[in-house]
Amino acid sequence: MSTVVDYYLAPQSPWTYLGHARLCALLAESGAAVRVRPVDLGEVFPVSGGLPLAKRAPQRQAYRLLELQRYSRWLGLPLNPQPRFFPVSADAAARLIIAVDRQDGSAAALKIAGAIMAAVWAEERNIADPEVLAALLTEQGLASARLHEIEAQRPSYAEYTRQAIEAGVFGAPSYVVDGEIFWGQDRLDFLRRRLLGPQA
Repeated sequence: MSTVVDYYLAPQSPWTYLGHARLCALLAESGAAVRVRPVDLGEVFPVSGGLPLAKRAPQRQAYRLLELQRYSRWLGLPLNPQPRFFPVSADAAARLIIAVDRQDGSAAALKIAGAIMAAVWAEERNIADPEVLAALLTEQGLASARLHEIEAQRPSYAEYTRQAIEAGVFGAPSYVVDGEIFWGQDRLDFLRRRLLGPQA
């Protein structure tokens, strides 16, 4: 039986975007299964001590921008640290990922999640706009009908958020393996060792 990674993500998170492709590659290399779990950080933060970006100290906000630029250059991923459509409501996008996961499987869910995050951070697109979400589905070769299934995913979205809180998750991305949390895309090397062994 393969190892399972619970992937708690927020579609509007730049850190999730920066780690997404590397996570997908690691899953393929290790053969680990994945449960794609979009969560509502607006529910997670109040119970875990987190603050929305606008309420963080100026020093933290400034350093965040610096780190985003550093990681973007290091990873060779295009990223606008202050994109046109951010902050943005990501609830519809999160539920779309769940709908795709339910109907098309985890590989498709990872695919649309990556496209949604790139839309925010590299393409200056508004993921709160249903037309943008419809276009992203088409671009990824997925059924446009998934857009009409978003509302039905509200209970699952709430349940995944509850599961994240119960697991001790306090931010995104978080990768959980057998109860062990790896928080942040900068912990992917540790996740790699967990999945492939200490010599990986």
